[in-house]
Amino acid sequence: MLIVQVKEGEAIEKALKKFKKKFEKTGVVKELRERQKFTKPSYLLERFA
Repeated sequence: MLIVQVKEGEAIEKALKKFKKKFEKTGVVKELRERQKFTKPSYLLERFA
């Protein structure tokens, strides 16, 4: 779970930008995109070997 500290009087846009940056660093979206497509095991061996 992501937690973003918001200071008193801080704009909500700035807090949202902090949240998006933290969320992007976790790699959830990247993993989701990878899981949407099936990749043949032979291709994975070729790609990462």
